Amino acid sequence: MKIPRISIITPSLNQRRFIARTIESVCAQDYPNIEYIVMDGGSTDGTVDILKNGKWKMENGKKNILFRWVSEKDNGQADAINTGLRKATGDIVGYLNSDDYYEPGAIRKVMEIFQKDKAVQWLTGDCRIVNEKGNEIERCIRFYKKAWRHIPLQYALPVLNPIAQPSTFWRKRVMDTLGTFKQTLTYAFDYDYWIRLSKQYPLTVLPDTLSCFRIHKKSKGGSDYRLQFEEEMRIAKHHFDNPILLRLHRAHAKLTIWTYNRIK
Repeated sequence: MKIPRISIITPSLNQRRFIARTIESVCAQDYPNIEYIVMDGGSTDGTVDILKNGKWKMENGKKNILFRWVSEKDNGQADAINTGLRKATGDIVGYLNSDDYYEPGAIRKVMEIFQKDKAVQWLTGDCRIVNEKGNEIERCIRFYKKAWRHIPLQYALPVLNPIAQPSTFWRKRVMDTLGTFKQTLTYAFDYDYWIRLSKQYPLTVLPDTLSCFRIHKKSKGGSDYRLQFEEEMRIAKHHFDNPILLRLHRAHAKLTIWTYNRIK
């Protein structure tokens, strides 16, 4: 029996401090058919040395992982992910940023759902928010978004993006109709893509914690969250025309920024 392949893409630029942890979290997964592609944007901080010298194999010593990487200039994060997705040969795909990491057993849990139910086209799970040291932070935000993921997407997505990006996966074939991420977007191209996916396919939500999303001083979530919410507002206006939900989106963004200012 053929074991379906999952392809994970990691975009990277000067993330030497965190990328080894990211790679290790993929290679330590207990699923036997993983393709892992790191798309580095020409890092100059020693990241390439990690990619060259790492012997990235499954930690159980029994199963190898198909690990590939490239380091060359790109046109930003979305471009790097799209290039990796075009190279991918897996039946299921997802992307993991170079400062985030998977929880043990995450890929196996994901693939069990996709194999069990062929109607599932995309799914998401829970995600812990961690700091530079990997300690969990912002638990209230985590559980708040988790609650929103149980609200129908036609009502939730116009107001906010509750979907945990590193814990989200989809069948590669959906890109035949939806395409890839919009490279004109900088901060919220995932939000745009989730909206596009939701208009075509229902979302399957797993209760499991699949990944850890790291916030630090140089991350977009740590420094540019105001710009992120502004871009999300433009995306919401593009996709939705319900004035009540759009007003809720604006109010929610203002409240979130106020909260982040005090947390950070």
